[in-house]
Amino acid sequence: MGNNLEKHEIIVDGMSCGHCKAAVEEAVNALPGIKLAHVDLEAKTLTVEFDGSQITLEKIKAAVDEEGYAVV
Repeated sequence: MGNNLEKHEIIVDGMSCGHCKAAVEEAVNALPGIKLAHVDLEAKTLTVEFDGSQITLEKIKAAVDEEGYAVV
């Protein structure tokens, strides 16, 4: 089991309310290897901490995209 903890801030367009925040956080938190997913609606960012040996940043961005939000 690796300990390749990575932290990234992703700009996400289209989030405007608590439902948007919850949808993105839930989708990302459901992925394997995610340690933290936190949306800041005001800044339009998703801060994510994850184990890089279990998941890639590209897969996280794809999960956000599948929820209907644009990764900038």
